[in-house]
Amino acid sequence: MPVWGVWFDRNFYFGTDRNSRKSRNLLNNPAVVVHLESGDDVVILEGTARESNDASTLELINSAYLAKYAMRLTDAPGDLIVFAVSPRTAFAWREKDFPKSATRWSFGER
Repeated sequence: MPVWGVWFDRNFYFGTDRNSRKSRNLLNNPAVVVHLESGDDVVILEGTARESNDASTLELINSAYLAKYAMRLTDAPGDLIVFAVSPRTAFAWREKDFPKSATRWSFGER
C-alpha cells in the first residue's frame, strides 16, 4: 500500500488511520517491505513496523513532514497511528547500471 513517509533516526516513519486494514494488518503481523516508487532508482527496506507514540519523536517527524509535504503528519484526518519501520536489510540499485550498482546492507539488532 503506498504511503507518504520520512526517514529519521534510522527508521522510516509513516502514519495511517488506526482502524484501516493496513494498520490492523501491521499490528497483527509487523513484517513489512518499504520501497520507493521508482523502478529506475531502487531502494527497498525489509524490516519490522512498530507503533511510535513518543511525543518528542512525533514533533521531529512533524517537522520533517512539514518540510517535505507542506503538512504535519498529525494533521492527517482520522484516528492516527504512527509506525516506525526498523530495517533489517536494505537493497539498492540504479537500473541504468544494474547489476554493477546493486548493493545490500544488513542492519544489526537495535
